[in-house]
Amino acid sequence: MPKPLLPVANRPIMEHVLRLLKRHGLTDTVVTVQFLASLVKNYFGDGEDLGMSLSYANEEIPLGTAGSVKNAEDALRDDSFLVISGDALTDFDLSELIAFHRSKGALVTVCLTRVPDPLEFGITIVDDEGRVERFLEKPTWGQVFSDTVNTGIYVMEPEVFDYVAAGQSVDWSSDVFPQLLKEGKPVYGYVAEGYWEDVGTHESYGKAQADVLEGKVDVELDGFEISPGVWVAEGAEVDPEAILRGPLYIGDYAKVEAGVELREHTVLGSNVVVKRGAFLHKAVIHDNVYIGPQTNLRGCVVGKNTDVMRAARIEDGAVIGDECLIGEESIIAGGVRVYPFKTIEAGAFVNTSVIWESRGQEHLFGARGVSGILNVEITPELAVRLAGAYATTLKKGATVTIARDHSRGARALKRAMISALQTSAIDVRDLENVPLPVARQHTARGSAGGIFLRTTPGVPDSLDILFFDERGADLSQAGQRKLDRVYARQEYRRAFPGEIGDLTFPSSVFDSYAGNLLRAIDTTGVREAGLKVVVDTAHGSAGLVLPSILGRLGVEALSVSSGLDEARPTEDAEERRAGLARLGALVASSRAAFGVRFDPVGERVSFVDELGRVIEDDRALLVLLDLVAAERRSGQAALPVTTTRIAEQVAAYHGTQVTWTSTSPDDLAKAAAAEGTIFGGDGRGGFVVPEFSGVLDGAAAFVRLVGLVARTQLTLSQIDARIPQAHMQRRDVATPWAAKGMVMRSVVEAAGNRLLDTTDGVRVVEPDGRWTLVLPDPAEAVTHLWAEGPDDDATQSLLEEWAAVVDGAGR
Repeated sequence: MPKPLLPVANRPIMEHVLRLLKRHGLTDTVVTVQFLASLVKNYFGDGEDLGMSLSYANEEIPLGTAGSVKNAEDALRDDSFLVISGDALTDFDLSELIAFHRSKGALVTVCLTRVPDPLEFGITIVDDEGRVERFLEKPTWGQVFSDTVNTGIYVMEPEVFDYVAAGQSVDWSSDVFPQLLKEGKPVYGYVAEGYWEDVGTHESYGKAQADVLEGKVDVELDGFEISPGVWVAEGAEVDPEAILRGPLYIGDYAKVEAGVELREHTVLGSNVVVKRGAFLHKAVIHDNVYIGPQTNLRGCVVGKNTDVMRAARIEDGAVIGDECLIGEESIIAGGVRVYPFKTIEAGAFVNTSVIWESRGQEHLFGARGVSGILNVEITPELAVRLAGAYATTLKKGATVTIARDHSRGARALKRAMISALQTSAIDVRDLENVPLPVARQHTARGSAGGIFLRTTPGVPDSLDILFFDERGADLSQAGQRKLDRVYARQEYRRAFPGEIGDLTFPSSVFDSYAGNLLRAIDTTGVREAGLKVVVDTAHGSAGLVLPSILGRLGVEALSVSSGLDEARPTEDAEERRAGLARLGALVASSRAAFGVRFDPVGERVSFVDELGRVIEDDRALLVLLDLVAAERRSGQAALPVTTTRIAEQVAAYHGTQVTWTSTSPDDLAKAAAAEGTIFGGDGRGGFVVPEFSGVLDGAAAFVRLVGLVARTQLTLSQIDARIPQAHMQRRDVATPWAAKGMVMRSVVEAAGNRLLDTTDGVRVVEPDGRWTLVLPDPAEAVTHLWAEGPDDDATQSLLEEWAAVVDGAGR
C-alpha cells in the first residue's frame, strides 16, 4: 500500500494533508506519483470531492525529491509554489510559512521543526535571521549537533528549477540546496510550531493514530464524540453493553457487539465487525475486517479484508497484511509481520514473520556488532536469518571467511550461519577457532567479507556477531544500515541447487599469519638485544598463534595461562586486573624486559613494565606512540577524539602529527589505511600497525613493541617517565532516547562562541585549552562525557559543568 493511503483515524494521511492545504487556500495541487500510482489516482480522482483541483505527474523511474517536482514543472512555472509530503501528518500554519517566505524575499524557504530523534531526518542549521547555514542528511549520533530537522515542506520560486536536471534522480537536501548555499542564494529556514510526524515506521504510524485521538494534532475527524474521546462515525452500531475507554475511534458502518472491550488508541475502520467478548487495546484495524469472539488484540495493525477468527491473539507490534486469515486460537507473537494473502492455521503459534520464513528487527548493530544473550536474543534462528541477509548484500559466488572464539555457543551458531551462507550462493572459508586479528587478515586476502562469533567481553552469557568488509575491518555504518534494511525487509536470496556454495578449511592459517606479520614489521636488533618477555594469553586463542611468532622472533619468552578453556571464554574486569597483577609479579621476579597480556580473542593487549607495574591502557597508547614517532620522525598517528591531547604533544615532539577520528572502529581503520599513517590506537588496548594491517591486532602490537624496545634500548618505565601526565575524566549520564537530540542542541547552545569540533559528538574547547566531549551512545539511553584539564580539580569542575548541561536537557 502506498504510504499516503495509510489511514489515520480512518482517513488516508494524504487526505489529511490535502485538507490542510485547502484550509490555507492552496486548492490547485499537483500530485507526483510512482509506486502503485493507480491506487492514489483512483482514490482521490480530480479532487472534486474535496473541493480541490488535482492533477498528477507520473514518474517512470524514481527521480528523487527534487526530480519528482521538476517532473511537474509545467504546472508550477507561473508562481511561487509549496512542496509538501503526502505521507507526513502535520497541522503547521502554512499561511505563516508562505508569509515568512515572501517577507524574506527567499528563493527557497525550508520548513523546519524540532524532533527528539533526528537520525532519520536531515538536520538544518539557520542563523539569527533565519538564513540556512548548513544541511546534514541522516546523521549518526556522533554527528548530531541539533534537533532542528527538515520536514520536507518547502516554499519555492520557479527559478529553483534552473538547478534541477530534467529526467535525473535529484534530491533537494543533498544536491540542490548545497549548490544554492554555495552560490549564496537566499535559502531560509522557518521553524514551525505545531505537530509533525513522518509516518515512516510502524511505530510512528501507531503514534500518529494516538496523537490524533488525543487531540495533539489539529485535523478533522468524521463522526460524533459520544463521550470524551470516544468518536463514532456515521452508521456505526455500538451495543450499549460494550465497554469503551477512550480516546478511540469507530469507523462508519462498523459493528461492535455486547461484551466487547475497546481501550485507548484503538481505531476501527469502515465496516469492521467486532464480535462478543473481544478485547482490543491500541489496535489499528483497517476497513472490512472481521474480529471474532474472545479475540485479544494489543498494539497491533490489521490490514483490510482480513478475518481474525475466534480466540486468536495478536500481540504488541505485530502487523497483519491485507486479506489474511488468522485461524482460531492462533497466537501471533509481538513484532511478527504477516504479509498479505497469508493463512495462519488454527492453533498455530507464530513467532517469526510469514513471508520467506523470516523476521524483521530494527537496529541490529550495537557497539560490538550484533549482540545479545545466547539462546534468548541471539538464537540459531536469528543467526541463520542474519547470515542470509548478509549473503544477500553480496554477489552470488562471493567468498566469506568465518571464524569463532573457543566458546561452545560460538561454535554452534557458526555452523548454522555457514549453512545459511552456502544456501545463499556464497562460498565459505571456515577458519574454525582463531584469534580475531587472524580472521580479519584472512578475510582481507580475497574474501568479499567475513563473520566472527565471540563471547561478549566480560559477559559470559552473551554472544557478539561481528561482520567484516573486504578489508577485514568492521562493516562501515553505511554497510550496517544496508544489512539492517535487508534483514528488516526479510527478503533473502536463495540459491538454486547448482549454486550452493562450497565450504573449505584453509590450512597453515597460523604459519601464514605469523610469516606475513614478521615480514611486514621491522624486527631488526631483536636477536642481538637478548630480550626476555612474559606472555599471558588468558586461556584464549592468542595462544594458538603465538608459538609460530615467538619461535621466529628471537626473544626468550615465558608463556603463562596458555591452553583453551571452553568454560571461561571471557573474563570480567576483576579477573583481568588479577591476571595483570600476576603477570607483573612474574615480570619482576624473572627480570623480564616487559610483560604482555592478550584478551581472549587476541585483539587487545595490556602491558606491564620491567618493574612489574601495570601500564594503564590509555597510558600504553602514549608509550607506543612515543616509541613509533621517535623512530619514524614523520607521518601521522590515527587516534579517536576521546584520546588525551597529550598525544599531540608527544607526536609533535618527534615531528609527527595526529589525525583525529570518530570512535567508530571502521573510521579508525580507514584513517590507519591512509598513506603516511604510522600508528593507530583506541586507548583501550587496541593498536593498529599500518605496515601490517589496518585493524586492531594484539600480536602485531606486541611484535612491534619488541622491535622498538630492542632498538631504543630504553625500558618501558623510562619511556613512560618522559611523557607528561594526562588529567582526563569520564562520566556517563542517563539520557532518554527522546531527549538525545535536544541534549546535543543544548550543548551547542551552551557552548556559545567557544570552539566546537564535531568529528564525533560535540567537543567543546575552552579558551585556555581545556575541553569536553559530549557523545550520545548509539545503542543505549546514555550520553558519554570526557573532559581534560591541566589538573584533576580543573577537569572535575569542567566535567561537572557539562554533565549538568546534559542532565538538565535530558530531563
